[in-house]
Amino acid sequence: MPSYQVDRQMSQELGANWQKLFREFDERPFAAASIGQVHKAITLDGVKVAVKVQYPGVAEGIDSDIDNLLSVLNIGGFFPKGMFLDNFATVSRRELKAECNYEREARAVAMFRRLLADDENFFVPGIFSQLSTKRVLTAEFVEGTPVDLCNNEPQQVRDWIATRYIELSLKELFVWRFMQTDPNWSNFLFARNSSTGHYQLVLLDFGSTRSFSKSFIDKYMRILKAAYANDRNEMLKWSRDIGFLTGYETKVMAQAHCDAISIIGETLTNENVYDFSEQSVTPRINKLVPVMLEHRLTAPPDEIYSLHRKLAGAFLTAAKLKARVACGAMFNKISDNYAFGEHPGTAEINID
Repeated sequence: MPSYQVDRQMSQELGANWQKLFREFDERPFAAASIGQVHKAITLDGVKVAVKVQYPGVAEGIDSDIDNLLSVLNIGGFFPKGMFLDNFATVSRRELKAECNYEREARAVAMFRRLLADDENFFVPGIFSQLSTKRVLTAEFVEGTPVDLCNNEPQQVRDWIATRYIELSLKELFVWRFMQTDPNWSNFLFARNSSTGHYQLVLLDFGSTRSFSKSFIDKYMRILKAAYANDRNEMLKWSRDIGFLTGYETKVMAQAHCDAISIIGETLTNENVYDFSEQSVTPRINKLVPVMLEHRLTAPPDEIYSLHRKLAGAFLTAAKLKARVACGAMFNKISDNYAFGEHPGTAEINID
């Protein structure tokens, strides 16, 4: 986005004299976001900040862009019916529109700052509300290294990063039912606290944050518990109940589905430290994908798209770092304390 467009966007959002709200503002972006670009700036109080400016017309163009993409893909016949592209497009459309609302993202940031306030392992930069709007978001600027660039760190550091990432994902899913679902490596920075020297995982970009219902997470936990017990009948029962399956699938599909659950569940059901440098999950799952695409009868639940995107991100981060993580111990702690059904304290977090 050229400087004149940045000026136009900032003027529309913060007023014609927006420059006077900052001591300094670098017109050259130092990073790109999915739907905008990020500029370094200094507030009038001398605080370093990152200002995310949304590209003009992004929100308005979502529907037409997705419709055009669907038309091309359907005409070309590039993808099998088992991918259920129309459903994927519907979910993507909804998520992208939510991501375009920076006021919503600011509320997500505020919530995560509260949830992680007492955990020194994580840091969520605060938002400057007076310098933020629906299309401009100003947050504390924090130095750090994207986690994908930490593969030359000592083993203990790589283990720590992956452990924190997976720990966070499990808490998001089973404790808070409130998850930042964008696993982009640049959204997770490894840093050291300047005053204590303690390692920290800095969390950025909460545009794709969402909640999950208690009913959905209960069923998802039932599936994982069935995987832990290697009980395929229970896997199928709860997979039908949650909406993965219809109950009319072929034996080939049911077998592949259970195989996939068991393979993915290995990381969480292994009571030993799991060595991601030796993982064989990815190639084994890839062998099952063609079978499931051919025989799948229904689209997965809408929640699954964003949920599995985040969980896959956690897995791939640990694999890239060749980390060793006690996944089973973390999952058992969560699982042992998990209470099924509605009860006081299970109200869904709502930022909409």
